[in-house]
Amino acid sequence: MQKYRNIYVAAISQHVGKTTSTLGLVSTFMKKGLKVGYCKPVGQKFLDIQHLRVDKDTILFADLINFEIIPELHSPVILGPGATEMYLDAPNAVNLEGILRKAEYELSRSNEIVIYEGTGHPGVGSVADLSNARVAKLLNAGVVMVVEGGIGSTIDMLNMTTALFREEKVPLIGVIINKVIPEKLDKVKHYVGKWLKNNDIPLLGLMPYEKTLAYPLIRSVSEAVKGVVTYNADFVDNKVESIIAGSLIDLKELKSSQDLLLVVATRSINEAIKKIEFMAKNHGINNCPLSGIVATGEGQMDKHTIQYIEKHSLPLIRTELDTYGSVLRISKIEVKINRSTPWKINMAIDLIEKNVDLDMILAASKI
Repeated sequence: MQKYRNIYVAAISQHVGKTTSTLGLVSTFMKKGLKVGYCKPVGQKFLDIQHLRVDKDTILFADLINFEIIPELHSPVILGPGATEMYLDAPNAVNLEGILRKAEYELSRSNEIVIYEGTGHPGVGSVADLSNARVAKLLNAGVVMVVEGGIGSTIDMLNMTTALFREEKVPLIGVIINKVIPEKLDKVKHYVGKWLKNNDIPLLGLMPYEKTLAYPLIRSVSEAVKGVVTYNADFVDNKVESIIAGSLIDLKELKSSQDLLLVVATRSINEAIKKIEFMAKNHGINNCPLSGIVATGEGQMDKHTIQYIEKHSLPLIRTELDTYGSVLRISKIEVKINRSTPWKINMAIDLIEKNVDLDMILAASKI
């Protein structure tokens, strides 16, 4: 059995595509016939499964790879709320390094290659001496760094972050540049690539920005506005491409989008629905452009509005927030790939396979 060095997927900051990249690596290596292990060594956002805390990303990968989650192996350390205070009060109460080393030993013994997904940004876990760089060293891993597509700010963050790994003498396999605006691909490749070459760091690939990966689901909207789904709750996995606020309905948006979220005061919802129907009928828009509705405040819907909602299976969320407050909260939704978005999983894997030199990663990881 060919053995490979562990791979640690790190990021310069949150929401740059670390989970997307990890998904692509795991899936592609599995397609190559390798026995692939996965671990989120240090997690923050978790679920309780049979009274055990498991990082949310671990649950996603358990579905993908089809493994039974063993928390001490696949999600060994959770730094949840209060973790900083607990560590500072009793820094030697738990041997965190020992826990990670044990997980690494067991996973390496039973897999040809193990992919470790890092935390959201370089500083997470530092208070417990479990920064990304420190954890990668403990796990005997080479690092694949994921950065967001830009030039000046990207190079600044790369310079700072790679220095942390070099300080720990952790090998850098290379860099994936994600979310690059398609028109700037060549420019970003030239300038960031030049900096990487000057610092002896391989450029593994550039992935164009794919806006659909940033679309939230109706269920996330409902959570954000602390609402209740009163109609068509079976359709809360509808995606949201853009928002129509109040009665400010733009014809161009209606014609170009099919997954719009209408956020409107309940007292104005009847007028808004009639306006959407009128514009659609008069401009040849055959399909319903909405994917859901958030109705704010008090008010009543008439029979025609209810029929429209039921005809098009639109989930309706009722919230006590006003329209402005609802839009503000929706705009702050953190979008993550998860089990409710299989189309996003497939798209993420496809992006990696088409744009990243996976053979280079494997070659650099051979023992």
